[in-house]
Amino acid sequence: MATLAIIVLAWIAAPFFQRWANATISVPMDRVRVATVTRGDLVRDVSVQGRVVAAVSPTLYATAPGSITLQVESGERVVQGQVVATVDSPDLASRLQQAESSLEQREVELGRQRIESRQLALDKRKAVDLAKVALTAADREKRRADEAYQLGVISVIDYEKAKDDRENAEVAHRHAVADADLFDERLAFELRASELEHVRQGLLVSNLQRQVDDLAIKSPVDGVVGDLLVAQKAAVSTDTPVMAVVDLTRFEIDAQIPESFADDLLVGMQAEIQVGGDKYAGELVAVSPEILNNQVNGRVRFSQAGPTNLRQNQRLTTRILLAEHKDVLIVQRGQFLDSGAGRVTYVLNSDGLAVRRAIEVGARSLGAVEIVAGLDQGDTIVISSLDPFRSAETVLLTQ
Repeated sequence: MATLAIIVLAWIAAPFFQRWANATISVPMDRVRVATVTRGDLVRDVSVQGRVVAAVSPTLYATAPGSITLQVESGERVVQGQVVATVDSPDLASRLQQAESSLEQREVELGRQRIESRQLALDKRKAVDLAKVALTAADREKRRADEAYQLGVISVIDYEKAKDDRENAEVAHRHAVADADLFDERLAFELRASELEHVRQGLLVSNLQRQVDDLAIKSPVDGVVGDLLVAQKAAVSTDTPVMAVVDLTRFEIDAQIPESFADDLLVGMQAEIQVGGDKYAGELVAVSPEILNNQVNGRVRFSQAGPTNLRQNQRLTTRILLAEHKDVLIVQRGQFLDSGAGRVTYVLNSDGLAVRRAIEVGARSLGAVEIVAGLDQGDTIVISSLDPFRSAETVLLTQ
């Protein structure tokens, strides 16, 4: 009976002793993390910390010298078109009044010149008409002289005088018509010059009116008033900074990306911005051409409307999607990539042994790595540090 029990125990323990004999060393299972090789899509990405900055933060300036009156306080919400400050400029207001008075005077002078032009043109046309009447009378006298000369009732001298009178009347009429046409051209030229002067003065008034309207400084965006750069009722000159307005609807993420990813960054790459427990789609819109402190500066913009509770300089985690590999072998990322240099790992078999195997890895993401060669779908491998295995070919994993 004892012999039978010994035989049964030996039969049960034989596989264990065989595995122990095949293994070079043994490692407790609780010190090892394993994962299964699967097939799927791998998104290569990089996770960075970013700082929230306002994409639109215009600074408002005084448009003329004068005394400024602030209509808002720092931190106050404003809407587009709202008057946030006004500049009192007596000099500009006086210049506008003078220009408007000069414009009215030019309008009166232009109207008077138009009336005088019509009157002078009428006089010239009257002279043309009188010359026409004189020419008609000379024609009639010429015909009468022709008939009388043929009948021999007038002398040659009287006949030639009638011919001369007719030619004089014709010359006078021709010159009267030419003089009237030339006078019309001169009047049109002078009237056009006066009209241009009137237009120029009107443009001057419009420009001064625009400058006066700009004395009411308006917010170009919906947002919040930033720092006030001048004091209430302070004297300002042209182009003095008054205040900044921050557009709360257009935030971007200023991200510092490790230098190792600089060659992979392209404008237009998709990004994922995490705000609290929510994720928002974004897009990489700018990449700095220079590297500072081993980092590349990038700018990520929300693809759609972002959260409304963001604040400037708020720190957010941003995930930039560098590339996507479809239908590849992937496994969970772990310390085996560092300790094994991404070239070896240990594959678990059904006997509880971990067998060393050479592998080749490809693209890496934050949570997974692509397996290019050395492993098959369904293989279970060690993804924790391989240092406890001491480069052994076979390792026994004990419970």
